[in-house]
Amino acid sequence: MLSIGEFSRLTHLSVRTLRRYHEAALLEPAVVDETTGYRYYGVDQIPTAQVIHRLRELDVPLSDVRRILRTPDPGVRAALVADHLQRLEDVLDRTRAAVVSLRRLLRPDPAPIDVELRAEPARTVAAVEAVVGHGDVEAWFAGAMAELEAAVGAAATGPPGGCYDNALFEEERGHALVYLPTAAPPRTGRVHPVVLPAAELAVTTHVGEHDGVEVTYGALGTWVVENAMSVAGPVREVYAVGPRDASDPAAWRTEIGWPVFRVT
Repeated sequence: MLSIGEFSRLTHLSVRTLRRYHEAALLEPAVVDETTGYRYYGVDQIPTAQVIHRLRELDVPLSDVRRILRTPDPGVRAALVADHLQRLEDVLDRTRAAVVSLRRLLRPDPAPIDVELRAEPARTVAAVEAVVGHGDVEAWFAGAMAELEAAVGAAATGPPGGCYDNALFEEERGHALVYLPTAAPPRTGRVHPVVLPAAELAVTTHVGEHDGVEVTYGALGTWVVENAMSVAGPVREVYAVGPRDASDPAAWRTEIGWPVFRVT
């Protein structure tokens, strides 16, 4: 038997932490002296303590650590750990994207953007549309695009795109539409034909991951204010090169179209 102090030194878990794990029924001592209340641990508990230590270093919640330890199936344990690691990787990706955006914003002289004034004719596309919350856009977009690709397939005549109402940005809830151009838009499930109206757009291209797109939006909006007259209407995006086209995010290209009324 090892005293709690000895066990603490061997496992690099503080006495306070070991007491908390005992109270949470996560790592219970092998023996608790009924008279003194002293806790004693067995050497066979050291590997378990080390596993807990590593999981907590990865910010795995105590409830999940308990599930991992109590699950007898190695496959289930591996799946629980893999799910948490994926969540950590997602957070890391968002952090990296935020750092890239911040560095762009903090440049003393940001590079000017290239803007093209473009007259888009009306056209009929295959689309999925809904009113969604700002925080749900990513998941909704993935599902809608998968449904579009399944319905249109090789009949697509160009890259996918989207239209996003002002309310989605201003009120955090609004109308969103994603589409695929095709000669004969099908009607199946949520997919149906939609006419995109003609529009005058100020268009620029965002390079890289979509997480940093707000920086490009800001630059385009500044250009519009200085050179044209913005009009009411949904912002349009065209995903010229995306994850389905290139595995390297540096190769991704998103065209952003801001509705304008030309004054010159």
